[in-house]
Amino acid sequence: MDVNAAVAALAAIAGACTGVIAMLAFRWSERDQARPTRSSLHTEAGLPPGVDTVLSVLRSSAVVLDESDSVVKASSAAYALGLVRGGKLAVDPMLHMARDTRRDGEIRQVELDLPRRGTGRGEALAVSARVAPLGSRLVLLLVEDLTEARRIEAVRRDFVANVSHELKTPTGALSLLSEAVMDASDDPEAVTRFAGRMQIEATRLTNLVQELIDLSRVQNDDPLEDAEPVRVDELVAEAIDRSRHAASTKQITMAAGGAADLRVWGNRGQLAAALGNLVENAVNYSPARTRVGVAARHVAAPGGDLIEIAVTDQGIGISEKDRERVFERFYRVDPARSRATGGTGLGLAIVKHVAASHGGEVTMWSSEGQGSTFTLRLPEAGAGRDRTPTGPDEVAQRRFHDVNDLDQSTEIPAPEVLP
Repeated sequence: MDVNAAVAALAAIAGACTGVIAMLAFRWSERDQARPTRSSLHTEAGLPPGVDTVLSVLRSSAVVLDESDSVVKASSAAYALGLVRGGKLAVDPMLHMARDTRRDGEIRQVELDLPRRGTGRGEALAVSARVAPLGSRLVLLLVEDLTEARRIEAVRRDFVANVSHELKTPTGALSLLSEAVMDASDDPEAVTRFAGRMQIEATRLTNLVQELIDLSRVQNDDPLEDAEPVRVDELVAEAIDRSRHAASTKQITMAAGGAADLRVWGNRGQLAAALGNLVENAVNYSPARTRVGVAARHVAAPGGDLIEIAVTDQGIGISEKDRERVFERFYRVDPARSRATGGTGLGLAIVKHVAASHGGEVTMWSSEGQGSTFTLRLPEAGAGRDRTPTGPDEVAQRRFHDVNDLDQSTEIPAPEVLP
């Protein structure tokens, strides 16, 4: 009896221990399942549903940071701008903004100038950064590149300032000269002299206004609406005739040569104005007793045959630092010389717009002290005939630089030079 009681007691104790152990194992299992794993942490640190899709369609560069300032998501544009490096945000001001926004939840925005990656010229990259909270732990950074917008705004601002200055100079001179004429009413010689100066300033003002109108027209009008086949030799003859008097005054010989019977497709008036500006510049910036040449040729190109019209002078040339800006509005390589020749600084800008609107381009070769060559490339009108093709390398090498090589050219001789 006592033995049976002892066995029963032992069985009860063993059952109780088994129950306790089972209960402890169950509790331990629940705790282990509730413990966050590395994969679950990664999932929690991910983006909320739908955010990734929204960020992929934004034009701005996007970067999402977690509570440890690690990059959870970054667009390709953010890497291209150099905002993210090694999984971290590489711009300290933006990182400080993100931390402040994570702390107080306020949206912040700032404009910064960042160094441009991959250039040794110290150019700044203008950006606008906006930081906002994304959920309870993440921070969203949106960065927009403002470099091009600032450049356009600077060009527009400079254009307005230059127009105001250019218009103010001749109008102010006319006002002063009119006062001088009134004061010298009893001196016929002085009146004649001042009237001549007034005529020069009035002509300069008229030319400036006309070129502003021409520039506005070529920018706003579609030249292909009234396009027609235009003979290149007629354009060359008209451009040479336009500068005939100025060339004769400086004893400059003008020569026209190259292939005959070439045609381009476009607006005759705009094309004549563009080529006329090139020839006029060549004459104005050439010393006396030199030579200006105009030559045309057919060039075979993969996208369609082109007509090249090159204007070459033996003038002062253009320095390397000025070559990238000569096609800007009102930019002058030598302002003093431009004022002496009556230049407005709009001629090459008009040429550039005319070439672009006709599906072509204008290029420049120049060497200081040796001269310059401006080449106008335009699509050929109609089907091209069998001609000897000229490759791009050969075209680049020749550039029509040596004006004396214009064989079978029609020369317009300058007056005889008196001893």
